[in-house]
Parts: sequence; C-alpha cells; structure tokens
Amino acid sequence: MDKARPAFEPGGKLHAFRSVYDGFDTFLFTPRETSRSGVHIHDSMDSKRTMIIVIVALLPCLLFGMYNCGYQHWLACGATEFPFWEMFLYGLAAILPAIVVSYFVGLGIEFCVAQWRGEEIQEGFLVTGILIPMICPVETPLWMIAVATAFSVIFVKEVFGGTGYNIFNVALVTRAFLFFSYPAKMSGDSVFISHDSILGLGGMAPDGFTGATPLGQIATSGAQNAAEAAASLQGVNGQAIDLWQMFLGLIPGSFAETSTLCILIGAALLLATGIASWRIILSVFAGGAVMSLIAHWCATPTYPASFLSVGEQLCLGGFAFAAVFMAPDPVTSCRTNTGKYIYGFLVGAVAIIIRTYNNGYPEGAMLAVLLMNALAPLIDYCVVEANVRRRLRRAAARS
Repeated sequence: MDKARPAFEPGGKLHAFRSVYDGFDTFLFTPRETSRSGVHIHDSMDSKRTMIIVIVALLPCLLFGMYNCGYQHWLACGATEFPFWEMFLYGLAAILPAIVVSYFVGLGIEFCVAQWRGEEIQEGFLVTGILIPMICPVETPLWMIAVATAFSVIFVKEVFGGTGYNIFNVALVTRAFLFFSYPAKMSGDSVFISHDSILGLGGMAPDGFTGATPLGQIATSGAQNAAEAAASLQGVNGQAIDLWQMFLGLIPGSFAETSTLCILIGAALLLATGIASWRIILSVFAGGAVMSLIAHWCATPTYPASFLSVGEQLCLGGFAFAAVFMAPDPVTSCRTNTGKYIYGFLVGAVAIIIRTYNNGYPEGAMLAVLLMNALAPLIDYCVVEANVRRRLRRAAARS
C-alpha cells in the first residue's frame, strides 16, 4: 500500500481515485497520522475499528442464522436426519449472495459519492451492509435487496451528508422500503423458509407447507385464552414451540433475528467495549416488558398476541435484535443520558403496542425504532431545555 501511495497523491496518474485508495488503506491498516499539538486523545480507535467491533458482535447471530436457515429447510422437507455441516453450508450459500449484493450496491454508491465530492470513503456501510440481509427473510429476491439498498443509501444517507448525518437507521429504512413496496415477498407463510436445493444441498420443500413466524401464527389464530394462544405456536412441521426454543432461536423468522441467546452474546461484547449505550438497551427491554405486562393483564380475544407472556414477547420477532443493534445506533438515537432512557423505553413500549394491537402487522420493532429516530432530536431538546430551566431556577434561588 505504501509503494502504491504516490500514484494516488495529487499529481499522480491515479490521483482521481485517491478516496478509493484511502478507503482500502485505512480499512486494512491503522493510520499513522497523529496530532502534533493541542489536547487530543491518542489511540488507534477510529470509526472503522468501531464498525468492525459491531460486525464481530453480529457474527454469533449471523452464524446461528446460517444453521437455522438450513435447519428450517430440512424441517420443511420432512427430513429425519439433520447433518450439522450440510445445514450450515446450506445457510451460508443462502445468505452469501445477499451479503455480496448489499455490499456491492451500498459501497459502490458510497465510493462514487466520495469520488464525486472529493472526500474520504465513509465507513458507516460496513455495518449496514451486513445488517440488511440479516433482517430480511431468506427468500427475499436479490434484485429487491439491490433496489432497496440503493434507495436507502441515496435518499436516507447521502442526501443528508453521509455517515453521521442521517436521521433514520439506513438498514431499517431498507427493510421498511421492502415491506411496503413488496409486501408479498416480505410476509406470509413461506418467505421465511428457503424452498429449494442450493449447490446440491437440501431438497425441495413441498408446496403448501407453513413457515409462518410465531407472531404471524398467533395474529391469525383467533385464540380465546392464553392456552389456545400457546397451542397456536408451532414449528414448520407442526411441533409445539416453547419459550426455550424461542430463546435459542430454532424458529422461522428473518435470517439472523431469531436467536435471543446470540443477540445477548453480541450485546455483551458491545457493552464491554463501550460501543453501545447500556441505557438504551436496558430501557428498550424495560419498556417492552412493562407494555407486555399491561397487554397481558388486559388480554382480549380480539388481539390474540396480548395473551403472550413477557418472556415470549421479548424473545419473538425482531424485538431483541432491534434493542441491541438498531435502537442504540449513536447517529439516530438520543445523545443526552436522560433522553436515552426515554428513547429506549418508548422504543420497547411502541414495538409491543404495534405488534399486539395490529393483527395485520404482527411485528413492531422496525416501525418503533424508525418512529423514535424521528423523535430523538425532540426528546434531547426537551431534556436540555428542562435542564436549563432547572439551573435558572437554582441560580435565581441562590441570588
């Protein structure tokens, strides 16, 4: 890289691609430039390293998603034997094209914009690029992922100024774009299970099998009480699903959102390294738990999801994934400590409200986070203004 640097410097024959060179150089190596004066923190932690830590925290969910993708496919095919490595490789082959498409489109746009502006390559898409396939159903067509990714990167990120300036979570807007533009491909009984053989692995799932998520099942179950609601939760081959399976994640769902255990492992790494805000994560779970209790106490057959227990509400769907990897996004969440508590609590509460009291949309985490992204600046403003008024009263009392 050092030998190639002169060609990309001003006056070099490849100077027009300096931002591309800089992007690869700073991704592979820690920059040697440091400040020479003033008060600055001297360490090797830049935004690229922060993004890489987040990616490492996502790996347990991604690896488990590969296994679960194969496992659900084997169940749909009526298999009696479940070879671990074949199922894992099946999931890897299923998700890898989506990851490649997401990165190719998103990074391609960011490289082009950086070249056009004459700026450095922004690194925010390192995480977004892997999040997009992880929060989508495995059967999402690649061209849809490409279109949605391009839309989100351009209209949610670049038009606002790039990394650090977007007001909405880019990955969630991609998911929302897909859901509202192509609802038939983002919900239903079959999109969460891979149907076909891949690279000679697996088989062909029979027509008519059900692969609906537990939240989708209970929303249409017509359950009259908690016992009927629990009985309506079934796996691909009709087996009952209990809370332990929900926690482990051996259920249908978006590729990497099903395992609460793996999500908590990632959360431990993010909290230990100080990357994510524990105030937001804790508040999201607290808000979800409180709202789940209220909904359970006021349970009614009109809304079958209200019969779910607190543990089931927190483990099902994308709630836990949103709490750990979406809500704490430092760009789109609150900045004040008090605001983080309010923001997180409302994300959790609104997510449960949407999924419980809207049978037509049995998932609320995505919309809850996007709604609170929009309200985060207002929450911070109110917190700051309250602090100012309190200090003014304190100063007036002392005088």
